[in-house]
This record gives sequence, structure tokens and C-alpha cells, in this order.
Amino acid sequence: MTDDPIIHIRNALEAALASITPAIDIVHENESYDPVPDQPYCEPYLLVGLPDNSTIGSGYYQERGVFQINLQYPPLVGTLACATRAGLIRNLFKRGATFADGGITVQIDLTPGIGMGDVETGRWKQIIRCRWHADIFT
Repeated sequence: MTDDPIIHIRNALEAALASITPAIDIVHENESYDPVPDQPYCEPYLLVGLPDNSTIGSGYYQERGVFQINLQYPPLVGTLACATRAGLIRNLFKRGATFADGGITVQIDLTPGIGMGDVETGRWKQIIRCRWHADIFT
């Protein structure tokens, strides 16, 4: 395989996130964005961990990591809308779910964790973390 598998892992997970309805703006890493005052948005981050090389030989390894989604909701609208979106994300990225791109299949390892919400930079922020792995055959 000549492509970097991380690109396909990111594409698979971000495409899945974008499939959730109703849609909200998705602000990708290293992308400029001016928040609309009364509109929610989310920020996905692909956190890549150390590869698993537990097999002997060079024909296979496993990429592992966390897909983190930061929900950003307008102030003073309560937490229900954000909690509802977090639940939609958790249901989509449930343990055992798979998402594919470019011949790479990404599998969700654990039920996503929903962190405690907090006000940050004037918005309600809640973080969802989805642990994943992808088998890479070289």
C-alpha cells in the first residue's frame, strides 16, 4: 500500500461523523472557522497512538487511537441539545461499528466516553472520545 493509512482512517471517521442528521458545522483540524453566534459546531480530532506490532513479520500491524469530537454549543441554551448530539455520536460510533475508506476498515473498540461539559471561550463544550483500531496489511 502506498497511501498513508492515517489519511483513510481520518476520512472514514470524519465521513461517518458528517452523516449524522440533523447536520451541524464540522470544523476540521487546522481549518479556519468563524463561529456563528447562535449555531453549534463540532471539532473532530484524530489522535493516533502507538501502532501495535505484536505479530512477527512485516506484513501486518495495527493502527490505534482515539477519535475525539469536541461539541461546541452556544451559551445559555441549556445542555439538552448538546447531550442529545453526544448521544447521536455515541450511537453511531458504538462498540464494534466499522467505517471504511480506501481499503482500510476502522473498528470502534469501546463504547464512546462522554466527558463532563464545561464552559470554554463562551461556549458549552462537551468532549466525546471513541477508541478505534485499524488492521494494516503491508
